[in-house]
Amino acid sequence: MFKRISFLLIILLPVAVVAQAQQPASAEKVLKEAMQRAAHEHKNVFIIFHASWCGWCHRMDSIMNNAACKKLFSDNYVVEHLTVMESKDKKNLENPGAQDVLKKYNGEGQGIPFWLVFDAKGNLLGDCLIRPEGAALTTKGENTGCPATKEEVAHFLTVLKKTSPLNAAQLAVVEKSFTKK
Repeated sequence: MFKRISFLLIILLPVAVVAQAQQPASAEKVLKEAMQRAAHEHKNVFIIFHASWCGWCHRMDSIMNNAACKKLFSDNYVVEHLTVMESKDKKNLENPGAQDVLKKYNGEGQGIPFWLVFDAKGNLLGDCLIRPEGAALTTKGENTGCPATKEEVAHFLTVLKKTSPLNAAQLAVVEKSFTKK
């Protein structure tokens, strides 16, 4: 009997380890680790909600990681992704709890990409929602997603200016990268 149990444990333990390794980190863990790193590096946290099928999500990642922009973002933000809204066959890619975080910050029904900027203490500093002038961050707004229109890019730049030390020349590089056709 002992040999059978030992044999089963030897066989099942690697399967359990592989299954655990393939499970994406929870949204809570991703956020906690990003904020710890941001505190250590004196940066803010830039969270992007995305999905594997989302073309606009890929476009935003491509622009933020292009040669002109990558250093600007990596020098000023800890950039992390939370996977949500995957197709049925890819639900296993979603970060557990990410949909709840999206909902908490007025992202339900807004589409993706959806992005948020936090300080290292977890305070929301800015997001992708365009709101009426002077409206609080708790007010619902319209998602800019991956900024592309003049209005969306202007909002993106306003958030970057508010949440980073990027100067006018650096912001102009970001603006040019996001408004390219």
